[in-house]
Amino acid sequence: MADLSDPKIDEAYQDVRSDKSDTNWLLLDYESDRSDKLKLTATGSGGLTELREQLDDGKASYAYVRVQYANDKESKREKFILVVWIGPNCKVMRKAKISVHAADVKNVLRVFSIEVPAREKDDLKEEPIIIKLRKAGGASYDGV
Repeated sequence: MADLSDPKIDEAYQDVRSDKSDTNWLLLDYESDRSDKLKLTATGSGGLTELREQLDDGKASYAYVRVQYANDKESKREKFILVVWIGPNCKVMRKAKISVHAADVKNVLRVFSIEVPAREKDDLKEEPIIIKLRKAGGASYDGV
């Protein structure tokens, strides 16, 4: 079981969800290679582009991101995604625990439209994620 007891995690989650905040992502990492305790590593307002720069190829991490996109010329939508990052150089034992720990993370970072499994940084390019969000969002009037 993953330990998400750090109050900073919930504070950052509420900050990303808040319409009054510019913060649009948070990143959780394990305290150490052997620890199951997650800590808040970073937050930011630069979206997926900024988040990608923070990901470590040797780690497994979790991120929560607010993604804004235009559905048409008249409307903007904001949706939340959960990113489960397993870097290409992540240790085997850490990889083995991810599916169990991801369930624990989902109990804390509860509200999201889609989960995005990411193994390389290109998995977090904005356009394919927006297409998935549009499909998950129901009505789409632009043929996506």
